[in-house]
Amino acid sequence: MAFDIKGLRGRNEDRNKKSARPDRGRYISLQDSFSSDLSDLPDADNTSAPKKHTKGLKIAGLVLGSLGTVALTVYGVVSYYYSEHFFRGTVINGIDCSDKTAYEAEQLIRADVEDYSIRVSSRNLEDEIIDGSSINYQYAPVGEVLELLKEQKPYEWPGRMREKKEYNITVRTTFDRQLLEEQVLSLACTQEENQVEPEDAYISFQDGQFEIIPETEGSEIRLKGAYLAVNEAISADLGEIDLGTSEQAYVQAEVTSADPDLQETRDAYNHMANASITYDFGETKEVLDGTVIKNWLKFDEKGQLLQDDGSFQQKAREYVASLAEKYDTVGTSRPFDTTSGRTVYVYGSAYGWKIDQEAETEQLVSDIRNGVQTTREPIYSMRANSHGYNDFGDTYIEVDLSWQYMVYYQNGQVIMSSEIVSGMYYDPSRQTPPGVYTLYYKKSPEVLRGPQREDGTYEYETNVTFWMPFNGGIGFHDATWQPYFGGDRYLYGGSHGCINLPYDSAAYLYSIIDYGVPIICFY
Repeated sequence: MAFDIKGLRGRNEDRNKKSARPDRGRYISLQDSFSSDLSDLPDADNTSAPKKHTKGLKIAGLVLGSLGTVALTVYGVVSYYYSEHFFRGTVINGIDCSDKTAYEAEQLIRADVEDYSIRVSSRNLEDEIIDGSSINYQYAPVGEVLELLKEQKPYEWPGRMREKKEYNITVRTTFDRQLLEEQVLSLACTQEENQVEPEDAYISFQDGQFEIIPETEGSEIRLKGAYLAVNEAISADLGEIDLGTSEQAYVQAEVTSADPDLQETRDAYNHMANASITYDFGETKEVLDGTVIKNWLKFDEKGQLLQDDGSFQQKAREYVASLAEKYDTVGTSRPFDTTSGRTVYVYGSAYGWKIDQEAETEQLVSDIRNGVQTTREPIYSMRANSHGYNDFGDTYIEVDLSWQYMVYYQNGQVIMSSEIVSGMYYDPSRQTPPGVYTLYYKKSPEVLRGPQREDGTYEYETNVTFWMPFNGGIGFHDATWQPYFGGDRYLYGGSHGCINLPYDSAAYLYSIIDYGVPIICFY
């Protein structure tokens, strides 16, 4: 083992300072040490034999003593050497510091540390390098190397010559934050032309169902966040950083595919798309399902669902209105095949089908939101007897004002017929208006009165036994004063608009007429 004995220096009086810079020291010449120890040895050229045996022993003892002294001196010198140097095999932070002073070891660490750079990765761009020299990156020792040396026991050097010992210490560094800010601002990812806004996740209708289209991350940088991310990485002595994985470095989408509200909305709309309402209009059915409901929703040019409850309800309202236009019969004229064989068109404002559009719209929206699958009628404000060619069904009262004849059909069978006298034909104020009506009520007996005069009397007052009104003050009643019924009696001796019946016919009709039975009056 060769030691740089000439490099040994005196004890540093300020060893407790954090700086490990060496001072000038005192050197010991190994040759001088050996010369002083060998000065008493006999001359090598002296060949005279000892006169006595005891003299040889004395010489041998002197030699051995001198050798021991030399060994002790060497041990002491090397021990002193290792009070200022690390043992061989000493590795600090992966750097071989064998036979190095604390200062020399720190210089090695400094050279290793200050040879620093960090690789910065960003979205959709090439990696860039920030070199330590560009931010004045420096090693700032805190005295740990010197403390390690102090903890070393120099006298243990013989047993440490073949032993390797590794240490890891905290390496403190400093750098210029202002220079780092300039470096971050010069990165390609912070340039205006590379800024792309993120896009929120959204709901779209695809392949028959609503799906969440995931958000896009974009490349819009947050300057402060990017600076802080790089600053933290350099402070931790990291060799690289991926800004793309840093939430603080980039502007994030406000709505992600993991958003519970978005998932709930998707599920709700899929529930709506599963709804199926089949409207029953007798022999005709109208089916409302997801293929129609989907068209009530708003989507932008990308297919993104735009939630607009007001628009959705308006679409439902328009759909119900279309059903009413197609199937309502109140306020419409429809064909009617008469007993006489004629086909006439009759208008009904007080009879027929009429959908309650507000109530039905509310019910329909509720059914869709709840994913209901059902077959039902719409909600009606007025109902007729049947659907189909006409809505009278096979139970109705036919009043032919041209033939002056009435027929009562029940389940398609004639249960009553009679000649009549209707309103005075040639007096428009007394004509019986055509139309479709139903019975208001029936009363027996009753007094029928005309318009009231100024003096409080009435134009007429007539006692009848059977009174069955169906159109304001117009109704069926007995008319015992009529000389005959049917024929041309209504042309000159007609009523004030009522349907006059023979007493027996009126009595029978009074006994069988039902509420809700259509009363069809026509010429």
